[in-house]
Amino acid sequence: MVAGRLLPTWAMLRTLSRARRTEQWAEVKSILKQRWFSVLRPSKWSSTGAIGENSKSNSQPPALFRMASGYWLSQAIYVAAKLGLADLLKDGPKPSGELAAATGADEQALFRLMRALSSTGILVHLQNDCFALSRLGENLQSDVPGSMRAIVITLGEIHYQAWGNLLHSVRSGSPAFNSVFGMGLFEYLQRDAEAADAFNKGMTDVSSMLAYAVMMAYDFSGISSIVDVGGGHGTFLQRILGLNPDIIGTIFDLEPAITKAKQRLNGERFGGRCSAVAGDFFDSVPEGADAYILCSVIHDWHDDRSIKILRNCRKAMAKNGRLLLVEMVVPDGDTNCYSKLLDLNMLVMTEGRERTRAEFSTLLDAAGYKLTRIVPTLAPQSVIEAVPGNSRRTIYD
Repeated sequence: MVAGRLLPTWAMLRTLSRARRTEQWAEVKSILKQRWFSVLRPSKWSSTGAIGENSKSNSQPPALFRMASGYWLSQAIYVAAKLGLADLLKDGPKPSGELAAATGADEQALFRLMRALSSTGILVHLQNDCFALSRLGENLQSDVPGSMRAIVITLGEIHYQAWGNLLHSVRSGSPAFNSVFGMGLFEYLQRDAEAADAFNKGMTDVSSMLAYAVMMAYDFSGISSIVDVGGGHGTFLQRILGLNPDIIGTIFDLEPAITKAKQRLNGERFGGRCSAVAGDFFDSVPEGADAYILCSVIHDWHDDRSIKILRNCRKAMAKNGRLLLVEMVVPDGDTNCYSKLLDLNMLVMTEGRERTRAEFSTLLDAAGYKLTRIVPTLAPQSVIEAVPGNSRRTIYD
């Protein structure tokens, strides 16, 4: 029995010993260095020297392979979101056969999808073929606080297709999206209502969560009026107004977004403190506000277009007004930061980019502002505050 348990260890040692005396040793060393194989413990093996039927192998492929195959998981999550599995499981566990019938999916294929998602903690695999939502998976439900269903769907569709042509962007410096779809992102969204709905809903969900992070970091006292430039359906500004009853606000965006914003306002919401105005921020923005806030807007555009937007805000704001950009700030060096991957996404999807502190300072200076401070939040984004001219020193909180 003992000898049997030790057999794999002796086999491993014998193989390594033999390999050392051959030209294959360099290859074996490389494989071991990359950790292609896990170290197997004797308890994992049966008396015959084979892996026991009831044992659980934790062997994993090399880290680089797991990174390169990451889209397998991202697409699995997308399919779960698209099929609405989280909504079907919100009231409790269900067997995969019932879920397949409800979604029109193949029962065995759906079972395999859900089993894979259970291994990553998104679902919970119960006895037989029943599955339940995990706490992480709850965020794939529709219309719940913190919902990520819509953003996952847009990531799994138009983003996924564009990212498949990343090589084009790196070689040409131009958006892969344009190459794949034959037009720019925002033009495409105007033409494809289904894609636009998923995209805008995803941005609305993200804005809702981000607004609270911003308010917990930035002091809005002293501000009496805000224009949310490129404010979409208005969720971001509405969250701010909801907790700041002394502020009046204006949502400003293109007509399709403003139509949705007006529907959400329902005429009477916020006691008339919030209005929605349609327009193009490349032409002008509403005048006279104390603060102009742009949440994840400037990163959509290259410098020349960004400067145009910023100059229109500067021209419109009150004498002592301020500009608030809610954006990620790319750190210098090789610091691990999500902003660097998001910057690649902007390369693929638009003509925009994520920027460093120095790049924001240069951009703002070109538009007639002085960067005054950068306030980090609980989210990856920071609040970048600037004022007209060069009247204040730069501060980094």
